[in-house]
Amino acid sequence: MFYDHLASPIGLIEITASSTGVQSVYFVDKIENPDNSNQWSQQCKRELQAYFSAQLQHFSVPLDQNGTDFQKQVWEALLTVEYGKTASYLEIAQKINNPKAIRAVGSANGKNPLSIIVPCHRIIGSNGTLTGYAGGLERKSWLLQHESPEQLNLS
Repeated sequence: MFYDHLASPIGLIEITASSTGVQSVYFVDKIENPDNSNQWSQQCKRELQAYFSAQLQHFSVPLDQNGTDFQKQVWEALLTVEYGKTASYLEIAQKINNPKAIRAVGSANGKNPLSIIVPCHRIIGSNGTLTGYAGGLERKSWLLQHESPEQLNLS
């Protein structure tokens, strides 16, 4: 297991990678695993820095996701929600052709280990309200505001 850390505008982020890709991106309170980065954790760190400086909208670092088949299906659907856009849990359930699985989609969304990269922060309630985010609603709100079109500074 390889670790790297990034001090972001909304808190400390820990990146975990395997030899084949990034496994997790979590907000943490303190560094418990010392940095012993590899090419994937370093690439992820660079891409996150570019994201936070409004220079990147799409991540290209390889992912090494661990989860159930259903979770992976939901996480793949999350990747289709474009930068600066939001979707509801119902819309994600419909994308995976399982419109009655709204609660299960919410649960899989909450277990997403790749914060920001797999954009679970872009999923909101059907009524337009911000609902749960493992990193906290303040971070979710910040991320959505950061991605709003008037924030873009791409060349």
